[in-house]
Amino acid sequence: MSLKRIIPLLITCLPLAYAPAQDNPGAYSRVHPQSDEERLAETINAQDLNRHLSILASDEMEGRETGEPGQKKAAAYIAEIFKGLGLPAIGDDNGYFQHYSYISEYWTEIRMEVNGQPVKHLTDFYSFPAQNADRDWIEYDEVVFLGYGIDDSRYNDYKHAPDVKGKAILIYTGEPLSKDSISTVTGKRGLSEWSTDISRKLKAARAHGASTVFIIDNDFKQHVRAARRTIIGTGMNMGWGENPEENYANSCFITSEMAKDIVGNQFKRLAKASTRLLEKGKLKPVALPAKIRILQKKKVRQLLGENVLGYVEGTDPKLKDEVVVLSAHYDHIGKQGDEIYNGADDNGTGSSAALEICQALVEAKRNGMGPRRSVLVLLVSGEEKGLLGSQYYVAHPVFPLSNTVADVNVDMIGRVDNKHADNPNYIYVIGADRLSSELHEINEKANSTYTHLELDYTYNAEDDPNRYYYRSDHYNFAVNGIPAIFYFSGTHADYHRPTDTIEKINFEKMTKISKLIFHTVWTLSTQDRRIVVDKLKAP
Repeated sequence: MSLKRIIPLLITCLPLAYAPAQDNPGAYSRVHPQSDEERLAETINAQDLNRHLSILASDEMEGRETGEPGQKKAAAYIAEIFKGLGLPAIGDDNGYFQHYSYISEYWTEIRMEVNGQPVKHLTDFYSFPAQNADRDWIEYDEVVFLGYGIDDSRYNDYKHAPDVKGKAILIYTGEPLSKDSISTVTGKRGLSEWSTDISRKLKAARAHGASTVFIIDNDFKQHVRAARRTIIGTGMNMGWGENPEENYANSCFITSEMAKDIVGNQFKRLAKASTRLLEKGKLKPVALPAKIRILQKKKVRQLLGENVLGYVEGTDPKLKDEVVVLSAHYDHIGKQGDEIYNGADDNGTGSSAALEICQALVEAKRNGMGPRRSVLVLLVSGEEKGLLGSQYYVAHPVFPLSNTVADVNVDMIGRVDNKHADNPNYIYVIGADRLSSELHEINEKANSTYTHLELDYTYNAEDDPNRYYYRSDHYNFAVNGIPAIFYFSGTHADYHRPTDTIEKINFEKMTKISKLIFHTVWTLSTQDRRIVVDKLKAP
């Protein structure tokens, strides 16, 4: 069945599945609970969890790999659930998504020849792939010395320059300064953006049609050491890329010695022009014969993903600006060939639990007893790529991190590991006491009062070799000083395999754990005061 048919069918079920108590009194009568909180927890049931997971872990979602069509389908499904629950659209473009990008740009081949002799990248010159377009060999038979390469109303190196369209230009870093450090560009003391942001010079060169900018770097050794990791690294960085093809002329930073090699016996003309520029702040552009060949080939990998935001606004005017985050990642590792990695347990279970807890909170508001603090149900992608979605959220929070009370994170709660084969009613609890002893106590009390699971703290040990505390989305909140608790039922033989499928999920166990998580979120969002952060040790 296609997603276009699944979502409308599910949404038509929402009024029945999530009806207010007065319209559906039988919904709360299963175990005859005593309190409002228990009645709300009873709306979390195996049938609804199964309904969500059946869709998220279906073949149609293609393993939900971030950036791939299956992940987009899963995001659309989750957004439709939030919309069906009547939650406000607080994401980008008045929707439910927080779009993000991570990009990696690195050289696959970069070569240069001066006067027929090869020169070495990161020894004689360096070039940033993010600020350069990919291109084949290009040759120049001259360079135009153009001072600092500045094009500004108060100082303009291009004003008396020859046409540089399609040519190479040679410039210095920095800008002209008087003896008392007054910038000729701004008339003020100190450096302007023409010195601190090289992209301004590259944009100016592009606007004038220059093909390549050779930048004489008088602090080459120091700067190349600092630039090396950025240049040779292949890891992904947060951002959308600089689109150099449209914005910049290509560029290389070179040593003073290499500048001499480029202009050869014409160096006296260059030195004379440089001296005049430094002494009088005026430039006479000089076109110098040269023989240069350069090749710049790079690879670009860009990952585009979405976090999905479900916002349940708090009911207490004094507390609703404080936010409890309930997080789970909905992405998985996609498919290999024809094999689909459905990721039912990892992390279809956590995502389904978050959706069920969200509807319980909405149910509370419908009955006039909603959470006093706001709750953000944050379903992130990019977890399998390195916690990227949650990393992006904490760097670009929808609500200030200073107002974020805690993160409650759910990642894999539907299976039973070997250690607990004889007792499925358990859950590993990780991180609750790392920053706040109160968060640990809240979870302990919720369990002893309502769910009576075995709380296993094995993986919470600081010397745990598995380091699970550092491997799920809660960690990005914890490193920002936000108390975080992580629920996890352990790994199994189907972990990250195509055999992690829905028929192996223990829905009774999953329901109990989901209820425990609800009770913890409920306390965090309803108690009079914000939980304390009393552990000063960094996570």
